[in-house]
Amino acid sequence: MKRRSFLKNSSLLSAPLLLGGVPVAAISDKSFLSLLNGTSDRVLVLIQLNGGNDGLNMVIPRDQYDNLAAVRGNILLPENSLLNITDTVALHSSLTGMHEVFDNGQLNIVQSVGYPNQNRSHFRSLDIWHTASDADQFLDTGWLGRYLDTQFPGYPANYPNEDCPDPLAMTIGSVVTETCQGMSGNFSLAVVDPENLSALAAPANNEVAAGCYGNRLAFLINTIEQTNAYNEVIQGANDSGANLSTKYPADNALATKLKTVAKLISGGLGTKIYVVSLGGFDTHADQVVENDPTTGEHAVLMQTLGDAICAFQDDLRLLGLEERVVGMTYSEFGRRIRSNASLGTDHGTAAPLLVFGSCVNAGVIGTNPEIALDVDNQEGVPMQYDFRSVYGSVLMDWFGLAASTVREVLYEDFQHIPILRDCSITATYDPAAAAPDLKIYPNPFNQTTTLELTTGSEWVKISLFDVIGNELRVVSNQSFPAGLHRITVETHSLPAGTYYCRVQTKTGQKTVRMVKMRG
Repeated sequence: MKRRSFLKNSSLLSAPLLLGGVPVAAISDKSFLSLLNGTSDRVLVLIQLNGGNDGLNMVIPRDQYDNLAAVRGNILLPENSLLNITDTVALHSSLTGMHEVFDNGQLNIVQSVGYPNQNRSHFRSLDIWHTASDADQFLDTGWLGRYLDTQFPGYPANYPNEDCPDPLAMTIGSVVTETCQGMSGNFSLAVVDPENLSALAAPANNEVAAGCYGNRLAFLINTIEQTNAYNEVIQGANDSGANLSTKYPADNALATKLKTVAKLISGGLGTKIYVVSLGGFDTHADQVVENDPTTGEHAVLMQTLGDAICAFQDDLRLLGLEERVVGMTYSEFGRRIRSNASLGTDHGTAAPLLVFGSCVNAGVIGTNPEIALDVDNQEGVPMQYDFRSVYGSVLMDWFGLAASTVREVLYEDFQHIPILRDCSITATYDPAAAAPDLKIYPNPFNQTTTLELTTGSEWVKISLFDVIGNELRVVSNQSFPAGLHRITVETHSLPAGTYYCRVQTKTGQKTVRMVKMRG
């Protein structure tokens, strides 16, 4: 059998595609599909902070500083070293580059991003972030891979081609990203250095045998030919591209990767998604140097991150590309609120997520986490925003995907977050205006307490979480009429301790700490 005939006739490649149980035929948002097909030049850059970033040491809630000093005093930055960005929020002292990006109106900070029933295993939690699954759900495709499948079913067979000559996604590194794993292959091409691309040895015989061996050989042959073809266009873009910024540090690995991305975009490469990574965030010990929390492993990582993004944004501006590119960080989890005795932090729950670019709604979305003096040793920062709502909001506002489609194929409880704006206009956004007005009384309480909130005529989800991020109970998940609502919550089945109540609507959410007393 001829290899190409085999690939065209393979039952695997011709099977109907289902995304979360939804047929691909149901996904018909033309603006998103046309974007991926090359008619738009917008680019998304993902930065993976591998290991679990300590969000409380990156974005510091200034209004909680005294309590932070009580529960993580051995690692807490001196208050006079913080880089203030609002009256209540500051950045790590080493994030000078990020502070510059914020001052330029190019940084959005989404507070306390996570997911229900947080898994604190590196491998499983990263799998959840890469696939956008529920905590108890196991998916074989990445969140971006599923979207790419809707436009390019059967990939990698017959790619690249005249209509799609460029890689659809790229990982700057040695391993392809799981975020771009599709049903038949991974849409991302791993490139370590576009300056040193070499062709793979192509097979001399185009014939493959039938059966399992032939299937595998056909896939290998196709991968070799595809890689060689893509290498040619990458090399051409690299030769045509340029970097104009002088801010790139020479000893910054992340900056080098972002510099490569900027050069390839400027060289005309049509790739829409780039993924880079920065490791070292699993800071169980020696996160700071004893008696000088402004130095240590996390300070070096913060300097690396901030300087790299600052140089990248400067380069995009000088190249005239700044309105074409949006970037986003993510990490598998945050760290616990209490530090440990080894000058470090252990696996936690939610953490801030950074979105950068000239088309962001600059500022901070969400409220500072509440830090209590009696915080449990296992307690992490409670989730305010589900990470899938961040993904979906970027897909909507950057890539033009319809909200209904996001809910169908990504996350049923999707909540649009106004992270991005129309670059052609100057807009202001007040995140506090979208937050539900939630009060809990009494608090602390014994067996029952009352939730009081005012809503419009809208869908409302109310959940109770424990201190490690488990969703214990869904109190309500339904449409509410407009007005004031009082809901009695009984907790007889719950032991005394600290809990969190999270209220989510289509436009906002609020998380409030609540304490059940003994007796």
